[in-house]
Amino acid sequence: MSFVPVLLQFVVGLFFGLGLIVAGMSNPAKVQNFLDFAAIGTGGWDASLAFVMAGAVAVTAAGYRLVLRRTKPLFAAGFLLPRASAIDARLMVGAALFGICWGLVGFCPGPALTALGTGSASAMLFVAAMFAGMLAARWLADRMTRAPA
Repeated sequence: MSFVPVLLQFVVGLFFGLGLIVAGMSNPAKVQNFLDFAAIGTGGWDASLAFVMAGAVAVTAAGYRLVLRRTKPLFAAGFLLPRASAIDARLMVGAALFGICWGLVGFCPGPALTALGTGSASAMLFVAAMFAGMLAARWLADRMTRAPA
């Protein structure tokens, strides 16, 4: 295995984390101020997250267009793209839980992992809860696939 892919992943992750810090997205109050629609017109609403999201969508769209023109990735045998396209209850419940928790806590996974570097106790608690939730979801999914019909 070559060291180059790991080094590139590290550099990309570093730039991603720095971008989150510069944009203020590792601060849960910034996210919560964006989601506080009652503060529109009072000066308390923070629209900057919308610009961060728009920038992320633009970069991702351009990246997909460039990358998917290739026959294969630079450091892998093929692309690993999702095959499922159905919108089912599992997807809807997961998306709803993610959105509700993101709005209540002000963290989503990327910024929370970035905030760990600041020593934030709330980030540490969130990341621990996030991993516990991932384990619980995996356990529940395994149980549901093994359950007799």
